[in-house]
Amino acid sequence: MFIRILLDALSNIWPMIFIFTIIIVSVRIFYLIINKQKFILRKELLMLCFIIYILLLYYVVTFQDNNYGTNNWVPFREIFRYNITSRLFIKNVFGNILLFVPFGLFVSYLLKNKTFIPIIILGLIASCGIEFAQIAIGRTGDVDDVILNTFGALVGYIIYCLINAFMHKVPSFMKKDIVLDILAVIVTAIIMYALYRLLLGGINL
Repeated sequence: MFIRILLDALSNIWPMIFIFTIIIVSVRIFYLIINKQKFILRKELLMLCFIIYILLLYYVVTFQDNNYGTNNWVPFREIFRYNITSRLFIKNVFGNILLFVPFGLFVSYLLKNKTFIPIIILGLIASCGIEFAQIAIGRTGDVDDVILNTFGALVGYIIYCLINAFMHKVPSFMKKDIVLDILAVIVTAIIMYALYRLLLGGINL
């Protein structure tokens, strides 16, 4: 279900992603050259992925998630509106959590924060911004979405901490820039190829 949502978003906004990627990458390369800054491939890939994630998030919350109706400002009302075993419950609860897991992961890496407090605050700001935008375009706001999104950002922070702890235990040669860059390229290539095959219908979901 979540893969279908992702693929639908990609199929509709890939031109925008393509244009953004070309412009951002070219400007970034010139910036590094002109300012004589070190080029670190994995960090550049991560920033590009974060930008693409924001574009996908914009599409999902403004075009896909059709939540026209009445606003909900009572915490946990919408969360427990459906049976916990129903498809609607899974889509509403886990969908809103998963939506912000990458946010928490990306932001934790960028800030290198030692506590979860900045992630909670930034998750709240981003989620409240989304709800305000939805209300402004004639849709509905839901406090439960804010709760779930913020929790998703916290989950992303926890994943970051686990990855960070794992990296401290790997052999020193695995932490060299060239090794990490190669791994980043391999992971990115695998993800792009998988999405490409899915978009072509090569994999049955």
